[in-house]
Amino acid sequence: MHKMNRRQRDFTVKCIGLVSCIFIVVFLLSYLTSGKNSELSDSYEYDNPFQVVDNTKKKQFDIKQHFQNVIQNPLGIKQHVQNIIQEVLPQQNEPTESSSPDGYRYPPDWEALDKRPLPKWFDEAKIGIFIHWGVFSVPSFGSEWFWWRWKGKEAKHKIETKAFMKKNYRSNYTYADFAPDFTAEFFNATEWADIFKKSGAKYVVLTSKHHEGYTNWPSAYSYSWNALAIGPKKDLVGQLGAAVREKDLKFGLYHSLYEWFHPLYLRDKRNNFKTQDFVRAKTLPELHELVNVYKPDIIWSDGEWEAEDTYWNSTEFIAWLYNDSPVKETVVTNDRWGKSIRCKHGGFLGCNDRYNPGILQKRKWENCMTIDEKSWGFRREANLNDYLTIEKLLQTIVETISCGGNILINIGPAHDGTIAAVYLERLSQMGEWLKVNGDAIYFSVPWNFQNDDVNQHVWYTRRTIDDNVSVYAIALKWPHNNKLQLAGPITGDNTNVTLLGYNTPMKWTADPSGGIHIDIPFIPYKEMPCKWAWVFKMSGLTNS
Repeated sequence: MHKMNRRQRDFTVKCIGLVSCIFIVVFLLSYLTSGKNSELSDSYEYDNPFQVVDNTKKKQFDIKQHFQNVIQNPLGIKQHVQNIIQEVLPQQNEPTESSSPDGYRYPPDWEALDKRPLPKWFDEAKIGIFIHWGVFSVPSFGSEWFWWRWKGKEAKHKIETKAFMKKNYRSNYTYADFAPDFTAEFFNATEWADIFKKSGAKYVVLTSKHHEGYTNWPSAYSYSWNALAIGPKKDLVGQLGAAVREKDLKFGLYHSLYEWFHPLYLRDKRNNFKTQDFVRAKTLPELHELVNVYKPDIIWSDGEWEAEDTYWNSTEFIAWLYNDSPVKETVVTNDRWGKSIRCKHGGFLGCNDRYNPGILQKRKWENCMTIDEKSWGFRREANLNDYLTIEKLLQTIVETISCGGNILINIGPAHDGTIAAVYLERLSQMGEWLKVNGDAIYFSVPWNFQNDDVNQHVWYTRRTIDDNVSVYAIALKWPHNNKLQLAGPITGDNTNVTLLGYNTPMKWTADPSGGIHIDIPFIPYKEMPCKWAWVFKMSGLTNS
């Protein structure tokens, strides 16, 4: 056999390499341009060309081809949906023992479900931490809606998002290409839980899946578009849930019902939501999987606004949650279960993002809000003035609790699992304040007044400890000349006034027309109990 010299070998290798490159380029061009007129790109600039693993069959396949097959083979998807229903969804003939003392089972209708008593832990807890974390944390530009802003039809902020991608990434970059960089290498669930515990929060709600469809747990229904298969290679939900509960905090899960670019959802949408292939193959199996595996204390639903609750099978799922699930006695749900349901039905009302009505509500509600006023996810381009000051954060907390709400305070970790210093500072400051003034917050209930009539910077709460009723006046600004005038409290012979953290009783006088004047003594700086939002505790009021 003729033996090639070194020069010939090098030439041969280069030729093979060149031919391979040409083949790959041709393949990719053919791949990326194929299906432009198919249903996959109908109204959307869909892109998801990456290898995934079907966890149920343990084999690789191309997700684009898979989705195309799903669309072109409706009989196949019907069988797949039926298999999921049989394997995952609860069967009607397998009820468990009812959690109600009289054996009552909640039927799947809102009138009945709304009467289910809210587990008391939720109202007592008052303060929670919200965490938006996912693949969107990698580009970390604009907001957690990055993919939609980039590829969604008629999306807001599309021009600047496309400009960002053109400047910083290659032309054929896809959203899926961000996933491997969602590394979470500095994520330490125990450290996070310790931060949340010291903040004074009593529950934590983690994003299990945002509208991008990527799951932060190894879902069998998200193929390899999940945190164990690609990116962190960790079960983020499982790790954080275990660590949070070690700190005696409640653990909840935010879960988006819909996904922006999932073909089954887009097909259901084109069918005016008269079909439910996406719900039966994706949404409901994922929800049941989360509940059965992680046993969350809260199911915080979102992404419901395009379809009615009947499309999502919301009442059926919640009835199962209240009747037969492993968390039936303790779980809490919100109100985002259909486009006509928000602020009307559910376990507690959230109504809108950053909902803070400023007046007492008839039903239990929650104010989900952000420390970064412009985004729920981490943003690298954020400026310091985009973040709430501690004064503004405490004001929002106080207003919310005074009006009977809970507050869910959002942070956005970075792709590597770090939490930005500004978030850490706010949470630390909040914990410092609650350590002194927590008696006015936890276990409290609304008083006769929320905001004082003559002092707009004062908000009230009430609490009963060992049959002793106390009213708390929370002053967001230090009283002028150390004199605090309040219209709400009506004094009696046994009225006593103290400043939380400074137990020396304070002198007061009754206002002839009602109310109280409190004379605050000089308090040395080193003895001042806190730096912001001072709480005056009043006992022995005749209208407490």
